Amino acid sequence: MSDNKIIGLVSSVPIESALIGRRARKKHKLLPQAWTGILSGRRVVHITSGVGITNAAWATTLLMESFGIGAIVNFGIAGAYPGSGLQVGQVVAATEEVYADTGLVLADGTHDMTSMGIELLKKGSRKLYNTFKLNKSLLKKAKPHVHATGRFLTVAQASGTLKRSHELENRFKAITENMEGAAVAHICARYGVPALELRAISNMVEDRDTSRWQIKPASTNCQSALLEILPKL
Repeated sequence: MSDNKIIGLVSSVPIESALIGRRARKKHKLLPQAWTGILSGRRVVHITSGVGITNAAWATTLLMESFGIGAIVNFGIAGAYPGSGLQVGQVVAATEEVYADTGLVLADGTHDMTSMGIELLKKGSRKLYNTFKLNKSLLKKAKPHVHATGRFLTVAQASGTLKRSHELENRFKAITENMEGAAVAHICARYGVPALELRAISNMVEDRDTSRWQIKPASTNCQSALLEILPKL
């Protein structure tokens, strides 16, 4: 990607961007939830989207329509599935994002949008249903700075039981879940803009126990990785 292209940064809540907000130079506030500046030598525009797919889609669309965005990096925290081999604090990157609970529920279980015959996005002759791939070139540049890569799930309802965690992990063979990533990847696919997704593990997806979560350290780890990766994009 050309160095003069603006990189759009999307995260959902303020703690996920506190470090980069302090590190940015020539910082200028654009909106209550958005600023532009120089970060690791690159011109960026950051927006705090809010939680969930609607907020994430809105924020990403706003970046696309308002700036000459060359690439998007979605970053923040995530929960790791028990079989992923991941540990709290580790940074991971998505190979693809999946809307895990978008589709159809029948007596035999949950089915994705292909069961309804309705694509979420059509690009030429290509129909995209629940799965949106992240950019391979950006992912390759990020790999030296992350612990692992793999499939991420985006959920409307965060998994708060070990039973649900196992159900999703076994069905999708995913390593993490979050609440925004598929929407960001979806909008990037619509606009034809390359996207990268970075997340640090704040908790394991198990029976809900927030006393075990490490949100601030995970957020810091993810931003530290982002600062290392940005000059290479």
